[in-house]
Amino acid sequence: MSDDITTTYVLVSGDFTTWGGMDRANYALAWYLADGLGVSVHLVAHGVAEPLASHRNVTWHRVDKPFGRYGLASPVLASRGRRVARELSRVGARVVVNGGNCVWSDVNWIHAVHAAWANRDTHAPRLFRLRNGLQKHVARRAEGRALRTAATIITNSRRARSQVIEHVGVPPECVTAVYYGIDPTIFRPASRAERDAARSRLGWTLDRPVVLFIGALGHDRNKGVDVLVDTWRRLCADERWDVDLVLAGGGAEVDTWRATVAAEGLERRIDFFGFTKQIPDLLAAADALVSPTHYDAYGLGVHEALCCGLPAFVTRSAGVAERYPESLSGLLLDDPPQAADLAARMRSWRERMPEFRVAVAPFGEKLRTRTWDDMARDIKQKLDDTR
Repeated sequence: MSDDITTTYVLVSGDFTTWGGMDRANYALAWYLADGLGVSVHLVAHGVAEPLASHRNVTWHRVDKPFGRYGLASPVLASRGRRVARELSRVGARVVVNGGNCVWSDVNWIHAVHAAWANRDTHAPRLFRLRNGLQKHVARRAEGRALRTAATIITNSRRARSQVIEHVGVPPECVTAVYYGIDPTIFRPASRAERDAARSRLGWTLDRPVVLFIGALGHDRNKGVDVLVDTWRRLCADERWDVDLVLAGGGAEVDTWRATVAAEGLERRIDFFGFTKQIPDLLAAADALVSPTHYDAYGLGVHEALCCGLPAFVTRSAGVAERYPESLSGLLLDDPPQAADLAARMRSWRERMPEFRVAVAPFGEKLRTRTWDDMARDIKQKLDDTR
């Protein structure tokens, strides 16, 4: 091996899959290294999706999850990651870990900064609040130790970069931001025929506007589903409001929200789609996306919606919001998100739906020009620069 060419990489993460924000990004980096550059890639992970898992240049160091729980598996992942990193760094391997999942002195690619947001669970059962609080405490400690150990830190937005510097105390020169990419063959504006076909597959009517929410409906309400349901309650008080809401996501509070929606007579206006991997179909069929999040280091679902030509409303504090041009500032929600503000923006959008589509189109096209390979290439360059 020459002094300036790395032939082996170790990537430590929970999962490498083609769906979900950080999992998709990690998959993209691993695939670029293994398939695009043809180098040896060692994955320390719970799950690896095909075809990456069986790629000739990939070695998967599988880490089982006790009782299917990521929290219980985290010490095992960290230990296995350090062991593999220790063995392969002796032969010049570069090591990339994620946040606090493994302490190593090379590269840390952090996808969410635990130190930057608090739990939103005051309504939740006491046992959950205690467990959630403990997990947050452990995550912040592990994150701080890992980030202060890493020589190089990569974030997915400039905002996340600032949060790492401010909340963790990392020197600014150690932290750089690299935006996510996209698969433009999947996330693109749908034709009218494709939209109708997607709606048919999903069982939606063709003649009613639909707003989509993608996110977990768990006891921790960070994603803002409570704000969204309150918004729809306000909007549906006006009998002229003809837009339906689809909530795509699973979690511990799905039944709670179903009961709330039914009790308020909104079951025909708010549909619970559940956890799904049919995101391309949902985006092809929807008319807009709303993400009233209280914290998001980036927001890949918003990015995907924009690439599909959808107006995507998101809290202005989310990392992806920093990429919005000034002309689309009307899509940025108050921080923290408020039902009254969101309702007003929804009414404005409904009155001028075609105009919103036209306004979003150039931004979506610009985002589609940056692929996952572009992101991975940028990260690879950062690694080369810090040898």
